[in-house]
Amino acid sequence: MNINKAVMLALPAILVGAAAFVQRPPAKKPAKVPAFDLTSLDRSVDPCTDFDQFANGNWKKNNPIPGTESGWGAFNVLDKENKEVRVKGIILNIVQKSNLAKGTEEQQISDFYRSFVDTVTIAKRGVSPLAPWFDKINAVQTLADWAKVCGELQQYNISTIWGFGVGADAKNSKWNTLYEGQDGLTLGEKSYYERTDSATVKVRRELVATINQLASLAAFPETNPGQTILDFETKLAKFQLANVELRDPVKNYNKSNFAELKTLAPSFDWDGFTAAQGLTPDTIVLQNKQYLQQADALVKSTPIETLKLYTRWQLLGHYASLLSKPFDDANFHFFGTVMAGRKEQKDRVTRGIRATDAYLGMPLGKLFAKQYFPESSKQKVSEMIENVRTVFGQRIDQLSWMSDSTKKMAHTKLASFTYKIGYPDKWKDYSTIDINPATLVENVMATEKWRHKDNLSKLGKPVDKTDWGMTPQTVNAYYNPLNNEVVFPAGILQPPFFNPDADDAINYGGIIAVIGHEFTHGFDDEGSQYDADGNLKNWWTASDRANFDKLTSKYADYFSGIEVLPGFNINGKLTLGENTADLGGLTLAYYALKNSFKGKAEPKPIDGFTWQQRFFLGWAQVWHGNQTEASLRNQVQTNPHAPARNRINGPFPHLKEFADAWHCKNSKMALADTARVVIW
Repeated sequence: MNINKAVMLALPAILVGAAAFVQRPPAKKPAKVPAFDLTSLDRSVDPCTDFDQFANGNWKKNNPIPGTESGWGAFNVLDKENKEVRVKGIILNIVQKSNLAKGTEEQQISDFYRSFVDTVTIAKRGVSPLAPWFDKINAVQTLADWAKVCGELQQYNISTIWGFGVGADAKNSKWNTLYEGQDGLTLGEKSYYERTDSATVKVRRELVATINQLASLAAFPETNPGQTILDFETKLAKFQLANVELRDPVKNYNKSNFAELKTLAPSFDWDGFTAAQGLTPDTIVLQNKQYLQQADALVKSTPIETLKLYTRWQLLGHYASLLSKPFDDANFHFFGTVMAGRKEQKDRVTRGIRATDAYLGMPLGKLFAKQYFPESSKQKVSEMIENVRTVFGQRIDQLSWMSDSTKKMAHTKLASFTYKIGYPDKWKDYSTIDINPATLVENVMATEKWRHKDNLSKLGKPVDKTDWGMTPQTVNAYYNPLNNEVVFPAGILQPPFFNPDADDAINYGGIIAVIGHEFTHGFDDEGSQYDADGNLKNWWTASDRANFDKLTSKYADYFSGIEVLPGFNINGKLTLGENTADLGGLTLAYYALKNSFKGKAEPKPIDGFTWQQRFFLGWAQVWHGNQTEASLRNQVQTNPHAPARNRINGPFPHLKEFADAWHCKNSKMALADTARVVIW
């Protein structure tokens, strides 16, 4: 379960050459990466009608989605470069080495990769790596037995109807505490179990077929286990909070003593569950007390054989992609094709590279950062961040809907923002993870158990604010409200987010808007509920909060009115935080760019576009992309980010600066002043 909210977006790496010790002829300057590729434009489209199509139409036409992907855009291209070129080079270089000492990061990386690409051994082993766990589950006779097994499985990232995790206490953010939360739905979100449209009904039908197929391969004895599991999960989903409700940090914070948890769900042996994980908690933050009561009643009324089947499925479904080809193929058909629209799997080498990165990402990240992100690059990003901080302060001062007392608190929070750039200042010790070249499933289990143990070891201790929630090679960024920090991994400081050869307008529309996006998360509908110290504490006057809620509700309603596929609209409340951050990030970046011209002559047009127009082209370039319908349906039901197209055409109509730049009046991309939403 996700304890510390990490709201994500992306940025990449700046390469700086080392100084030479001997005099050499000047190096040939590398070819410039185009700041904005004019061939991306579809000039047949009016930018005031559909800016995404105008800016990116030809790019989308000339860059169809590869069969191995559910979508293809700037993030995917850069992620492929980082993972399938740079990280791949690191891994394959290590694999060529021999006699690597046991427990070293190079040995772990090499042997994990070898275990993934050794399909002969994987085929021979079949489902046998899971057999001891199937036996353990099959031996369950009572609910107490089941609770203990659930606790043991959670060590391997397999949660059933609820899960535990340790993170900063939302009301005392300097100390770690234990959290409980709902879990256990194969489809991830309750709407998949409730919607009656044909596409969602088909997903459920395919899920039943896939479970039946995988269960048959694993020699489960039950008849039609897929329907039994779907029926159980449908009942469970009925009690769970929807993803919009999960965004309310106040309602979902219910600090209790452990005795109350036992009272709320008395049928479950909580002592056995925690003991299996080496936990002896006295306090815990409960997510939803009503869910605990309802799920407990469901468990009590469910035959033990059904609970055992459900648990075996959770285990099998978690590891199916790591088993022999029949399991892997069946798993991909559902989760890759049905849910995401992918037509084919990546090749085994590429999957091995990505799997190694997924499970040993930080050891790899250390090597990635050393090779691709020199210390000197941090200073450049730091300067960008401080520029955004300055403009944000100016925007706060100009707000007409916020009182002076709340503005003072907003300035305090803004001044308290900290940031991390590139990679961790200190690296954890992974040497105790036992990785072997012929035991893929056990290798994954070893990494997951290490992570679980590492997480639980923080309980009752001060928060280590040097911890990172992403690896350095990740094409993303995030804001952590509990630390009041923004984090920018090395993986995203590259074109199209940042291009040292581009003019300022393109960079401000890219990397500066991304930085502004993350800053704005500290003041979105969720982040604004945390104070300067990262505590869940109201720092608003009642009237200011009412004004803010009115603005954000209007913005949520606007996005909820956007239909992306027949019958599938954006969920404005689910995506409110990200949409608010986009609007704020664009505003901050635009005025940071404008400030940078003070005392100077404004730049002349480039390729026929003014600096104002190029700023918006820069943002559009970041979000150009294509997406499968299956992936799009999944995104609008489960993802707090709006689809990429709507991250362009969505916020622009609310920016008068956009309408002025492109001379838009009475058009789809230019709302009337009374309809525009201006928050920060």
